Amino acid sequence: MPRVTTEIEGHIAHVTLTRPDKMNAVDPEMAEAIVAAGAALMEADIRAVVLSGEGRAFCAGLDVMSFATLARGDPEALILKRTHGTANLFQQVAMVWHRLPVPVVAALHGAVYGAGFQLALGADIRIAAPETKLAVMEMKWGLIPDMGGMALLPRLARSDVIRRLTYTARPVSAAQAEAWGLVTEIAADPLAAAQELAREIATRSPSAIRAAKRLIARAESGAGEAEILMAESREQAALIGQPDQLEQIAANMAGRAPVFGGGKGGPPQP
Repeated sequence: MPRVTTEIEGHIAHVTLTRPDKMNAVDPEMAEAIVAAGAALMEADIRAVVLSGEGRAFCAGLDVMSFATLARGDPEALILKRTHGTANLFQQVAMVWHRLPVPVVAALHGAVYGAGFQLALGADIRIAAPETKLAVMEMKWGLIPDMGGMALLPRLARSDVIRRLTYTARPVSAAQAEAWGLVTEIAADPLAAAQELAREIATRSPSAIRAAKRLIARAESGAGEAEILMAESREQAALIGQPDQLEQIAANMAGRAPVFGGGKGGPPQP
C-alpha cells in the first residue's frame, strides 16, 4: 500500500498520508513518499492543495523503530548532505510544501507531533480539530527539531513560545496552538473545512494566487523595504490586463463563476 496518495479534482490536489496503522509516523520510506508527492505537484496545473492524514492522527512524528536503522548507518552524512537544494531529505518533508507555488491547507487531527508538526508548518494554513494535540517532540528523544521547524516556526510564533515547545516536548491543545499562532483555525471537521477553503481559493485567479504566495514569501524573507515594494509592483504589473485578471473582472460584473484558462502564473521577469 502506498504511504501517500494524491488525487486531483477541480484543480485541487488532495494529498493524504496513508499509513494509519502507524499513525502516519515518518520513516525513511514515508519521508521519500511525502517529498515525492510534493515534487510531483510543482509543475501541476493545480490551484490549491489539501494535506491530511488517514486514521487516528495527522502524523504522530518519526517512526521510533527507524531511529535504530538511522543510527546504524552514518547519521552525519544523512543529515548534513544537501539532497534537495538547501535541505536534506527529512527537512524537505516540510519545505516541499512551503516551496510549492500554490496554497497548501493542512487538515489536522489527533496527534501532530515532531515530524508531523513540522510537516504541518510547511502548509500555508492549518485547520485543526478541537481535540488535536501538537508538540515539538524531539527533546523527548534527546534530539532537536531538524525537519525545517527552525526555518518555519519563527515566522509564526514568538521566541518564548518556540523555546517552551522545544525545551519541554510537552503537547499543547489546538486552542493553545491557535492562541500562539501555530493553528489558523479550529473546526469540528477540519478536512471538510480545508476542502471548502481550497475550493474557494480555486475560484480566484490562479496567476494572482501564485503571485500572492511568492510575494508573501518575499515579505517574510527579511528582504528590505525597497525590495519588497519593488516585488509588489513587479507582481502587480505582471497581472494587470492579463487573461486571468480580465476573466475575474468579467465574472464579477456578470455575477458568474470565473472560467480560467491554462497556465500556472509563473514569476514575472525583472
